[in-house]
Amino acid sequence: MSDTTPRRRGQSQRDGDTTPCHRAQSQRGGDSTPCRRAQSHVVGVALLLAITTISMGALTAGVGDVVESNAAAADADRVADALAAMEPSESTGVERHDLAFGEGSLTVESRTVRLLDGDGVVAEHEADALVFEAGERRVTFLAGAVARGAGNASLLDERPPIATGDGLLLVGLPVLNASGTASVAGESVSATLRTETSHERRELGGGEYRLAVETATPGAWEG
Repeated sequence: MSDTTPRRRGQSQRDGDTTPCHRAQSQRGGDSTPCRRAQSHVVGVALLLAITTISMGALTAGVGDVVESNAAAADADRVADALAAMEPSESTGVERHDLAFGEGSLTVESRTVRLLDGDGVVAEHEADALVFEAGERRVTFLAGAVARGAGNASLLDERPPIATGDGLLLVGLPVLNASGTASVAGESVSATLRTETSHERRELGGGEYRLAVETATPGAWEG
């Protein structure tokens, strides 16, 4: 669980994490377990919840070639762009998003996102993550953000939909609810992501708030 304060701009860090957890201590270097980070500001908060039902369909065709590192990097670029284009916080209704990759896997993984104040959990949602992997390359769509990495390095390619101004903090929290196929994998994959999005808005009082994100790549979120 990476506990992070919404900021105006993203930051990137190195990390070697592979397994989500809920451990409350710091992480650096060789510590391979996700942890919590906490900073806070006194603001008014509006929580904008984008609830997205997503299903995946894919057509695969084997080509019998070994994917080289440059091909995996190109696949990661294409998938990252496709996931960033989803933008559930800015869309409503049914949409379809096409993506393709030479070799790899696209799966849905269970993740939890929490908004906390000084008294505990204000809101908790099963957000789920879309995760693409090709060799050491990894791209993750979680809570509206796109994180990518190779080996032990990760960074936010697309920041989460969080905005501040005039004493107000607007936290956009896209929540995926996967249906149908939970994963697609193979060679020469053409996949379609079908999304249906609705929105809920919740006004919260002034106070100190933290956003806690369960993730296998906390280094991309921590600042």
